[in-house]
Formats: sequence, C-alpha cells, structure tokens
Amino acid sequence: MDTTARREHWLRAIAAAADPAALAAIDTRLFGPKGEVPEFVRSVTALPKDERPAFGKAANAVKVEVEQALAARREQFAAAALAQELAGSAFDPTEPGPRAARGTLHPITIVQNELVDLFTSMGFRWEDGPEVESEYFNFDALNIPGDHPARESQDTFWCKAQPGLGRNLLRTHTSPVQVRTMQRLTRQGFHAPLKVVVPGRCFRSETVDKTHEHTFYQMEGLVVDRDVSTANLIHTMKTCLRVILERDVQVRLRPGFFPFVEPGFELDVNCPFCSGRGCSVCKQSGWIEILPCGMVHPNVLRQGGIDPEAYTGFAFGMGLQRVVMLRYGIDDIRQFMGGDLRFLRQFPEVAR
Repeated sequence: MDTTARREHWLRAIAAAADPAALAAIDTRLFGPKGEVPEFVRSVTALPKDERPAFGKAANAVKVEVEQALAARREQFAAAALAQELAGSAFDPTEPGPRAARGTLHPITIVQNELVDLFTSMGFRWEDGPEVESEYFNFDALNIPGDHPARESQDTFWCKAQPGLGRNLLRTHTSPVQVRTMQRLTRQGFHAPLKVVVPGRCFRSETVDKTHEHTFYQMEGLVVDRDVSTANLIHTMKTCLRVILERDVQVRLRPGFFPFVEPGFELDVNCPFCSGRGCSVCKQSGWIEILPCGMVHPNVLRQGGIDPEAYTGFAFGMGLQRVVMLRYGIDDIRQFMGGDLRFLRQFPEVAR
C-alpha cells in the first residue's frame, strides 16, 4: 500500500469511529506497540538510499496528519458529551458552580499581623533578623555571661562549628535584633526615638508539653529615647494586651531577672481557663506568664553604640503562642504545629 493509500485508509477509519472507545482502539492499533504508523515510517530503511529522503518526508507528513485527525475526533466526542450533559433535565445553568476552597491564615499569623498593625500605629517599625544567629548577638551583646545556663546544649540548639567563624546557633529569642538595629542606626547617625518591634521564630531545646514547644514565635519590642521610664513600659504593655486580647484582663507585674534588662519584670495574666483557681495550663498557679520585660541594661545600649548616660529604654518579649491561646481559648500549645487542618479551619479570618 503506497503512502496516499495508507493515509486515506487511516483517516477513513478515524472518521468512522462511532464512539470514544472505538477511537481509542484505533489509536492503539495505529500508534501502540507495533503500531501501523511507526512500522510504516520505519519501513524507509528497506528502500534504496536514493528513494529514502522523499519517502521519509511523505511518511512523516502522513504521521502528523493522522495524529491531528485523532485529536480532532477526540475533541468532537468531548464536545458532543458536553452538549448532551448541558441538555439534560438535571442541569441548571443558573446554579452557581462549586466554590474553590480558600485557605485560612494560621492563628499565630493573624495575631502577629494585628500586633504589628497596633505597634506601627503607635510609631514603631518592623525589623527582622536571621534565625541562624551568632553567639555574640544571641548572648554576648545582650549581657548574658559566658557561664549562663542558657548557653548549654540542653537549652540551645548549637550549629556545627565552622573553623574561624565562631559559634552559631538557632536563635533562642528575637532579642539579638535589638543590638543589630541599634548598631546599624548608630552607623547611620542615631536619632532618637528608636521604636521597633521584631516578630519571628525562635528555637530552644525544650521538653514539649501543653505550654512549651521547641519551636515557637516571639515578638520583641524596643524603645530608646531620653527619659524613658518604667511608666512608659507599663502603659505600652497594657495598651497592647487590651487590644490584642479584646477584653480587659487582670495582670500582675513581678520582679524577674534577665541579663539584658535592669530592672526586669515578669508580666502575667490571670488564667482564663480556670479564672485563677488553678489548672494544668497555668500549672495550678492561676497565672500565665506572657510578657517578660524591663529597662534596657546599660551594657546592651553600649553594645549598640548608644550612650546609656544620655538615653534609656525599655524592651519586652512576648510569646505569640501564649497570646493566641488566651485570645482563642486554646489549652494546648502543641496544636499550633500539629498540622491538623481541622484546627486551622476553626479560625474565620480568610487569607486574601
């Protein structure tokens, strides 16, 4: 059978296919294993060399035309099936189509965004820093002594040491960004006031339970200006909690020791799960620690290049998970990293 005869034979078979199944059988016969079309194209090797170019060109043209005819016939069957479905009595063209599922923001992201909006409205700006941090910025520049327990491997995830580069670690708090920001602004010519917030992910070698995670989120805040006092700190913290928790809460301020602030405080809120009576979430104390804070230590200001005789400041660091737990009544911090979509679908704020 010559090229023209084969072409017409194959095209007639395709046109005569009565349904998609018949067309699929023809497709297999023509292009499947040992298909007629590939065998026909390969037959060029049996011809004399001077006849091969012309035959090969014609055979490839037939192959392309047959492939196009198969595709066109498939589209005809698909169009006919769609028309039949649309003509059916069960089809209502006015009914809305299925809605695509929309994702929701993680509750930590929701609260973090609200906090950033709140603090930027109060004149703060958003800063960021690396999650893999140097020992200097994470500990030394923050007045944390070399023998402090926080430097031990049972509290901190240390990275593999690189010769000549010093020790690096997964940052244990967002406080290193304080010094990084002060140093950068000092190089640029420091002008008070300095007001920044630093949301971000932190890591500690914690035993995971209902109130502790090895990977968690913090929001650090720093204010440096002339004549900044503890009263400014308390006012800022009360404003923050009132807005983000969407209700008035009972708080207490008690002394706390942190090497990078002096004096230091622990700000606790009355446990909403037991109304202060004591439960497993608050460890029977009736209070949940939420916000360590204090006046910036003079040594930290010096590390940032700022004169502590001329300027003072306050800093705070809140655990975002704990704020979210209070906001939404979540009693187990492990839910946040559990990967259960049912947990995330509870929150109404939809990702834009």
